[in-house]
Amino acid sequence: MGPTTIIGLIVGIGALVATIVLEGGELSRFLSVSAALIVFGGTFGATLTSFPLGTVAKLPVLILKAMLGGGTGTSSTELVTTFVSLAERARREGLLSLEEEANKIKDTFIRKGMLLVVDGIDSEVVRTLLDIEIGALAERHQKSYAMLEAMGGYSPTMGIIGTVMGLVNVLSSLENPSELGSAIATAFIATFYGVGTANLVWLPLGAKLKAQSKEELYLREVAREGILAVQAGDNPRIVREKLEAFLSASERGKKEGQASAVRGTRSVAEEPATAAS
Repeated sequence: MGPTTIIGLIVGIGALVATIVLEGGELSRFLSVSAALIVFGGTFGATLTSFPLGTVAKLPVLILKAMLGGGTGTSSTELVTTFVSLAERARREGLLSLEEEANKIKDTFIRKGMLLVVDGIDSEVVRTLLDIEIGALAERHQKSYAMLEAMGGYSPTMGIIGTVMGLVNVLSSLENPSELGSAIATAFIATFYGVGTANLVWLPLGAKLKAQSKEELYLREVAREGILAVQAGDNPRIVREKLEAFLSASERGKKEGQASAVRGTRSVAEEPATAAS
């Protein structure tokens, strides 16, 4: 996901710059300290008013995650292969044999679930605990992308406020008609900043975080069903059928040659969840 965000920002901003140049405009005319102050300062102030300080303090981290990518680092097909492998071992050696393997897993969600299974916790209790984890993760993610979406709403409004302030100043000094056009153009720079940053930065980044969140929650649901299937002692073939129900038609039926059990286990063991948590 990461590269597309960076490329998108470059293409979007580049298109604006190219349009200005092709229309014969001067880039320097689109630079205004006062417009930037009202748009960025006003947007940040409104965000501080709307969200807790702890959430706002995560803004730089959220931007980086949206730009560089996030998630568990494990694909759905790797998860399927991993749980099929665990199911095979559990049927051969019993659930207690999975304790050592579970302790090696760095993904806290899957490790917790597998250790609950090894400890002999009732399946309904395991499901409830895992559902609570998924719900809490969804809530944390929602707060993150909701903040960026809110900034995408505040920014254009701040731009309009800046433009109105500029026009007030222009209309209060009409004694220089020759400078009227330039002054009005400068006043509209704030609207340009507000609408531009909302639609090129805040809203797209919020949408990217939301997409990353959906992907991670989806993988958590796959993992939850895998954990419960292993606990139930399902045949490895049944485990594969259950989990592949979550996959698209093109992803189903991938065997060892495409995503080996070793690779799948290693991916789950070595890749912690990182998306906007």
